[in-house]
Amino acid sequence: MTNLAAKTILLTGASRGLGVYIARALAREQATVVCVSRFKSGLDITCAQIKALGGKGISIPFDIKNVAELSTLKQQINKAVGPVDIIINNAAIEIYRDFVDYSLEDLQSILTINLLAAAELTRLFLPSMLERRTGHIVNIASLAGKKGVPYNSIYSASKAGLIMWTDAMRQELAATNTNISVICPGYISEAGMTVNSRIPAPWLAGTSTPIDVANAVIQAIKQNKAEIIVNQNLLTANMTKLMFAIGQFCPELVDKVYHCLDIVKLNRKRANANIFATDRSAASVHHYGIYQKRS
Repeated sequence: MTNLAAKTILLTGASRGLGVYIARALAREQATVVCVSRFKSGLDITCAQIKALGGKGISIPFDIKNVAELSTLKQQINKAVGPVDIIINNAAIEIYRDFVDYSLEDLQSILTINLLAAAELTRLFLPSMLERRTGHIVNIASLAGKKGVPYNSIYSASKAGLIMWTDAMRQELAATNTNISVICPGYISEAGMTVNSRIPAPWLAGTSTPIDVANAVIQAIKQNKAEIIVNQNLLTANMTKLMFAIGQFCPELVDKVYHCLDIVKLNRKRANANIFATDRSAASVHHYGIYQKRS
């Protein structure tokens, strides 16, 4: 079991939402958390909370959308704390749209932040992990990557890519001492969409708390879990796994389940409300974020 005390952990999307909960969980493990986000004020608050809980927080404001400049971020981190032991790729955005209403900029932003930036950060830091024969990468994906969600199709595509990339990398890294995990949350309460958009999640779908997701991250690292589905409790999580397995043979059946759960109706409401979520964790199409209307 991995001990997180004194580990140096890079956490993206650390200024708000789910990133704050993950940072707090890492602080309780007495880790050093390198907090990355565009918003310095939010990072400063997160780092103060980390310190209060017994960890060490280091604020590095940076927009990971600028993937060509991530090598500069790496240099800043190496200068500030030295080698990174663990990466948690948590930052992401989602934009609710009818597909025909997406702009090219929308497509590029979602795919870049949600998938490409995570891969590039890992590519930059992985050689050091392999050389030191230690390390762990945790990717915060979503159940939207397991089953496409209407009116959020590009987010679903980005999360599916993150899940498949994690799966491939796990096999590639199998003979090393560097591990990789993916966390797939469903609906999240207490933060994000249900709070900020005031559009509640379907009650039959089940919800989890941000703390549940943060605990899953800790579990994935300590126990080297390949994948953790976070969906209310063990029973609903196992039912979700079964549903997705059935969907491999009969996708139309799961389409009907999503209709019965009002997921299509819910996301149509979000699209009509022109909801845009940014600088948020990748937890799920249904989790938390900063929402604002776009014209």
